[in-house]
Amino acid sequence: MKNKVILVSSDQLGKGDAELGSGVLETFFTLLKQQKELPAAIFFMNSGVYALTGESFVSVHAKELEEKGVGIFACKTCVDHYGVGDKLYAGKISGMAHFVELAASHEVLTIS
Repeated sequence: MKNKVILVSSDQLGKGDAELGSGVLETFFTLLKQQKELPAAIFFMNSGVYALTGESFVSVHAKELEEKGVGIFACKTCVDHYGVGDKLYAGKISGMAHFVELAASHEVLTIS
């Protein structure tokens, strides 16, 4: 997992019931942070940036991953679009150019 970058493009995992999807995404991050090998970075884009706000339990897990050395990044364009810049609990605002750099040097696992 250490050579991977996770791309989170939604505030829920899978399509269908939004509440279920939010819970499944939280479960993914709960289990991810318990792994021995962690990803190099996690990049949140589109509605995925909501997962980094205090309104999502995912943000707590993202903060813990950040404290363990995982780069946690939120797409600036997306943060601006949704107006959540002042609501981020975890992560740093970053640009798409940074994601392109990460994707050029790591395998990308997309969560949507």
